[in-house]
Amino acid sequence: MHFEPGPAAAPKHIPFYRHLYFQVLIAITIGALLGHFYPQTGEAMKPLGDAFIKLVKMIIAPVIFLTIVTGLAGMGNLKQVGSVAAKAFGYFLFFSTLALIVGLIIANVVQPGAGMHIDPASLNGDAVASYATKAHETSLQGFLMGIIPTTLLSAFTDGNILQVLFVAILFGISCILVGDHAAPVVNFCEKTSIIMFRLVAILMKAAPIGAFGAFAFTIGKYGIGSIANLAMLVGTFYLTAVIFVVGVLGIVGKLCGFSIFKLIGYLKAELLLVLGTSSSESALPALMQKMERAGCARPVVGLVVPTGYSFNLDGTNIYMTLAALFIAQSMDIHIGLGDQILLLLVAMLSSKGAAGVTGAGFITLAATLSVVPTVPVAGMALILGVDRFMSECRSLTNFIGNAVATIVVSKWEGKLDHEQLTKALNGDLPPLSAEPEAQLKPAE
Repeated sequence: MHFEPGPAAAPKHIPFYRHLYFQVLIAITIGALLGHFYPQTGEAMKPLGDAFIKLVKMIIAPVIFLTIVTGLAGMGNLKQVGSVAAKAFGYFLFFSTLALIVGLIIANVVQPGAGMHIDPASLNGDAVASYATKAHETSLQGFLMGIIPTTLLSAFTDGNILQVLFVAILFGISCILVGDHAAPVVNFCEKTSIIMFRLVAILMKAAPIGAFGAFAFTIGKYGIGSIANLAMLVGTFYLTAVIFVVGVLGIVGKLCGFSIFKLIGYLKAELLLVLGTSSSESALPALMQKMERAGCARPVVGLVVPTGYSFNLDGTNIYMTLAALFIAQSMDIHIGLGDQILLLLVAMLSSKGAAGVTGAGFITLAATLSVVPTVPVAGMALILGVDRFMSECRSLTNFIGNAVATIVVSKWEGKLDHEQLTKALNGDLPPLSAEPEAQLKPAE
């Protein structure tokens, strides 16, 4: 099943103020002003952001499960499933490693921590103790225990994306193996997914409220001025992320026949939502829906997007190597080429092992530094204050990276509708709110 406009659907003109991206942008602006001028009131808005993210997380598990099951069942054979999975993981491994290398190179060239001369003895490690204690979750044992749920149902109740992904893939493969006997179940899943995506559309109407609450809290609690002392690190990180997205992913897009700038424009509402909530999960259901509408095959979307949220974290990987070298530079600790290579290798493993761990960016950094003794884990206290501001950039980069991955793997599989992709990126498709009935019509 693939969501696309019916024959009668045509682009409609909708007033700009009814577009989700405009509403979210206004909400973020108001939230920033409230947090800046009335910090205490801004902090009090935190429940609004938390409630919206909780609403989205409520539907992530069923959306992923239904999309993967119907997608795999539609493939009809395990060979094609293996082909998509192999290409997706090959892409993830290459570009995740490349992101780590880019962060390492930029940190060596710019040296954002140079000149700070921090005395390691003056650092208070208590502030990062809770993150360090969670670092064991990034081990292979922690990863395996985290991906396998206690029961089939607990995968949905615990809210662990990897566990839902694990159960959905097994269930989808089982549907393939039993053949026609699974038809009623698959048909039920297809009909249910139509309802679920309508529910997604309803919940997205609350996105401006969630973005307002989350951004007001961030500015109210931390303040714009809190990044002044570490502006070099924050600025370098944002610059590196832009270089990666425009340079690396831009080239990938060009080779695959699309513009990275048009893709960003197509996803602008979701990107603003990610920026406002500082969580890429808040836009996961919408990303899956939009990538299908952009011509990517449902089986590919179902496998690549949820898996990418755990294994294709370009922004997080850039952050890990950049932050690690910043900490070393700020304390005048020289890290030789050998130690930097060790850092890179450890980061490659820990970034995969932490898939599905809450607060993965900071936790994987703790895990990496604990294995590379040259840099003290207590040095993470230096960046704890601005981590919230960098988390937005991490989430945005991760989000764009997964959108690109979905298109690339679809193209590799020969499952990309180039005409539909062109229409989507050029803005020739009707907005999701324009023709809901037509858009939810399953394609024949």
